[in-house]
Amino acid sequence: MTEHDDLTSAKRTINKEIEALRIMEKELNENLNKALDIMQNTKGRVIITGMGKSGHIGSKIAATLASTGTPSFFVHPGEASHGDLGMLTEDDVVVGISNSGETKELSDIILYCKRYGIPLISITKNPNSALGLAGDVLLKLPDDGEACPLGLAPTSSTTATLVLGDILAVALLERKGFTKTDFSRRHPGGKLGSFLLKVSELMHKDKEMPLVSEDASMQEAMLEMTSKMLGCVGIINSEGKLTGIITDGDLRRKIDNTLFNKTAKEIMTLNPRTTTPDILAAEAIKIMNTTGKGITVLFVTSNEKPIGVIHMHDCLKAGVA
Repeated sequence: MTEHDDLTSAKRTINKEIEALRIMEKELNENLNKALDIMQNTKGRVIITGMGKSGHIGSKIAATLASTGTPSFFVHPGEASHGDLGMLTEDDVVVGISNSGETKELSDIILYCKRYGIPLISITKNPNSALGLAGDVLLKLPDDGEACPLGLAPTSSTTATLVLGDILAVALLERKGFTKTDFSRRHPGGKLGSFLLKVSELMHKDKEMPLVSEDASMQEAMLEMTSKMLGCVGIINSEGKLTGIITDGDLRRKIDNTLFNKTAKEIMTLNPRTTTPDILAAEAIKIMNTTGKGITVLFVTSNEKPIGVIHMHDCLKAGVA
């Protein structure tokens, strides 16, 4: 096969799978709302099951649901028949996946759902199949063949199933008002977890903050800056509000024979850029990078009073970039 033939094959596969998704889009109906109602209102978990390629896709759907606020896990239908049916409770809802709807390994789970009144959502292309008829709600897959030229390897059907799982996860996320904060709690590790860190989780606070009063001498200000090692000192007024900042760069620019005869208020830069504790650390970095001066530190304030300091280096160490 030539390179040109490879590209032709690739584009044909893409177009075939896009066509399947377009068909599924047109066929979406009120059953989607019914399925979402069941999944949202369940007191238990959403149990995903499927055999073969459908099972692999089901595992991913369960992981996506779990990470976006809907407790979910995958049960292998073969293992279910050998004891794992005990993982299901009457408070759960089961989502069964089978392109043909006739996967025999699903029969025990289907019977178990019917026996104990566990809601069953069927995902299949065949409404008249065993799975399609058994479901309390049917979510229909497109019946348009596979991208595989042999019509055998699950390709278009698994793509459609995966997208349908994403549709369910995103809709439930939106229904529940799931936030970035909720997401970060479920992703504490890896690059994604780092990106979702908040300023409050990285900032220096309490005695770690370099602070002096407006009437402090420059000697006091420099000693405070040196001891806290953040390259700056915040200046507060009699009400404890942040009114200015002195950075090591300010000292280099303003050093002369009269420096130690002045107060912190006389040297400080007024109205320093600040941030709040509840924004993402990545957003704080953006503030630092877009000030025009390329600052590396921000005071964190609440009601104009400093409650912390976040440094660019702290963000980088935590993997936030």
